[in-house]
Amino acid sequence: MKTIYLDNNATTQVDQDVLEAMLPYFTELYGNPSSMYSFGGQVSQAVNKAREQVAALFHVTSNEIIFTACGTEADNTAIWAALQAEPNKRHVVTSVVEHPAILNVLQYWERQGYSVTRIGVDSKGRLDLEAYTKALTPDTAIVSIMTANNETGTIFPIAQLAELAHAKGILFHTDAVQAAGKLDIDLTKWPVDFLSISGHKLHAPKGIGVLFVRQGTAFRPFLRGGHQERGRRAGTENVPYIVGLGVACAKALENLASETAGMARLRDRLEQGLLAEIPKSRVNGDQEQRLCNTTNISFKNVEGEAILLMLDRLGICASSGSACTSGSLEPSHVLRAMQVPFNYAHGSVRFSLSHYTTQEDIDYVIAEMPAVIAKLRELSPFKD
Repeated sequence: MKTIYLDNNATTQVDQDVLEAMLPYFTELYGNPSSMYSFGGQVSQAVNKAREQVAALFHVTSNEIIFTACGTEADNTAIWAALQAEPNKRHVVTSVVEHPAILNVLQYWERQGYSVTRIGVDSKGRLDLEAYTKALTPDTAIVSIMTANNETGTIFPIAQLAELAHAKGILFHTDAVQAAGKLDIDLTKWPVDFLSISGHKLHAPKGIGVLFVRQGTAFRPFLRGGHQERGRRAGTENVPYIVGLGVACAKALENLASETAGMARLRDRLEQGLLAEIPKSRVNGDQEQRLCNTTNISFKNVEGEAILLMLDRLGICASSGSACTSGSLEPSHVLRAMQVPFNYAHGSVRFSLSHYTTQEDIDYVIAEMPAVIAKLRELSPFKD
């Protein structure tokens, strides 16, 4: 049975060009980039090239790029660095719909005596700008708002939010893990101080991430030890994965317009097909300002987990929410924050596409999904 993979917000297939670029650095060019001899020097050159490729995707300079092990480390580092740089400020602002990589670390800081304001969203997942503006105080050390939501795809006005924070002398971080490679993120126009990405969301391998730190921003390292990353992140560089991420970013930049348009077309085909064929279904999130590859659809009076199990038997991979919270019988915190009706929120499915997704994949899901929902509604104890 063919696998129809529509869970690309959870992870992506490693691109073949990325894999081929990585392989020599496991076996032939395995030197330590910090070594003085030429065998290590050529490895160092590869790391420098990858850093430039990542920087180009965001229109920044290579010395503003720090390689990390993942997006979660990058998020943690940004919060840590800001709080250490502003020791007299004890307040953080975020949103209620952030990824657990932000929400959980801020719970930790609350236990250390910091206060956190979590800004709400409306029924489309859009940030409450009035509440956000009021939350910014002289005691606020940093704001952390995601670029785009991983469950609904809703995009936040990061440039505007960062400008409002800077007007109050507050540092700004954005988790761009889901947006990298799907949006044109030009950091010459977005005045953010920190930005996080994760390689495995844009066809690089798992185990590599990046933290952008704008030049001139006060910074304290989260990991201490050796001198790597100009003293900003200790630990021997993961060269093969860094090289792979560089290639992935270069390909994303080169193909951004064409691939995002293609994914949006297929996303809309899937969405329109399912809504037309399945009664009592709805789209969650902002259908105008959202990622090109993401749709979150709720089906009334069915369980999302049951939907996924039946789809799995058909070879279809999707998600009932973020991958980090799947398995819970509770609706996701994102849908709860959006006040999606309970009998819809429980039956939510996130479909997330990539440039590997085909029209045949989409048409297969449209053809099979109505029978899945009909069967589950027959079995459901909840009736209209």
